[in-house]
Amino acid sequence: MTTEYRIEHDSMGELEVPALALWGAQTQRAVQNFPISGLTMPREFIRALGLIKEASAMVNLELGLLDEAKATAIINASRAVSSGKVDEHFPIDVFQTGSGTSTNMNANEVISSLAKRESSLDVHPNDDVNLGQSSNDVIPTAIQVSATLVATEKLIPSLLHLAETIDIKAEELADQVKTGRTHLMDAMPVTFGQELGCWSKQIRSNVKRIRSALTRMRQLPQGGTAVGTGINTHPEFGPRVSAALQKLTRIKFRPSDNYFEGISSQDVSVELSGQLKTLACTLMKIANDLRLMNSGPLAGISEIELPALQPGSSIMPGKVNPVVPEAVCMVAAQVIGNDATVTIAGQSGLFQLNVMLPVIALNLLQSLEILSSVSNVLADKAISGFTVRHKILQKALERNPILVTALNPAIGYELGAATAKKAYEKGQPIKKVALNMTKLSAKELDRLLDPLELTKGGIKS
Repeated sequence: MTTEYRIEHDSMGELEVPALALWGAQTQRAVQNFPISGLTMPREFIRALGLIKEASAMVNLELGLLDEAKATAIINASRAVSSGKVDEHFPIDVFQTGSGTSTNMNANEVISSLAKRESSLDVHPNDDVNLGQSSNDVIPTAIQVSATLVATEKLIPSLLHLAETIDIKAEELADQVKTGRTHLMDAMPVTFGQELGCWSKQIRSNVKRIRSALTRMRQLPQGGTAVGTGINTHPEFGPRVSAALQKLTRIKFRPSDNYFEGISSQDVSVELSGQLKTLACTLMKIANDLRLMNSGPLAGISEIELPALQPGSSIMPGKVNPVVPEAVCMVAAQVIGNDATVTIAGQSGLFQLNVMLPVIALNLLQSLEILSSVSNVLADKAISGFTVRHKILQKALERNPILVTALNPAIGYELGAATAKKAYEKGQPIKKVALNMTKLSAKELDRLLDPLELTKGGIKS
């Protein structure tokens, strides 16, 4: 033994481990075997591992399988893991064994080391910390617990904040009429309230879809052990661990109805990732609407002005860019790509075990985290502070020949089309052209073509 290393052993023999490392031989083998990306397992995943190990020790104490001293030492050590105090002792690359066995053993070894220090007892990483467990049920459970916690504590609150921010702005601009657009071409008018109300509804619909997916995410495979049969574990272990996790997190976890499903497949992760992809599409739509409405300010649509957050160019003085919508779109692109990875990984349930669990955890948790953060940024740094350019809106409405659509019941489609064509050719307001080409009076045209009234739908007669 040197001042830099100590000798540890496992079932394959002895090897050197850094002297100050809390991990043991199995972790060290994984560090040496997988020098691939430098990406380690996400913080929230390590948090979930600590919670699972704490809950497991609590249950093993209840069942009389661990004595109080050992159980207490393991519980306290597990809390150090879940709190993030020892994150530097989880060095294994994400791209490792597909079951995540290396990371489960990493947790077992770190908790064992900490428990030994606290209690001076011989706390074994497999026989005590991993008692009643298998990597094959711990790692899928950690994915589900961590994803549920991030979605519940971060994503859903940020989405509700975004929806509420949109609602406030929609109310503020409820009667502000603008030109609608379909195919990016001028269409019938809408109010900002209606346009933003659509965004709010989309966000709230996403919340409902995510909450629905979480009802299945909360059904944990812990207790199935190696292949789903529950070999080497107490029959009450799984249900009791779910109950213990519920106490620790205040989230309604429950045991899976079928452990084989939870271990051999990652359908719940694929489902949740798919809902995050849907959310990404919604956010990209909102961000693109914002940056198109903000475009210009002289040669674009220029209906709104987003808050000026930073200089937009290193060479063009005075240029200000829609940086927040751009960031939102990049997050959306990343999430859509992450979903493709989760989908491919989800197909890798080979017989009784999915063997791409770590990469599912990485991508699913990254999507949850960045969607949470960017939703708050979109709300606070773009939507809450944009202003409307009223004169530009009014000018566009007055010159929009598509308003002639409202005259169809009175003059018919063909005369309406001819009137619109003439308005385009002359560059004149539709009211002026319709006064010359139809039998409608100026008073009737003012009534039929009132932009605000047109946003209320129905037949104008």
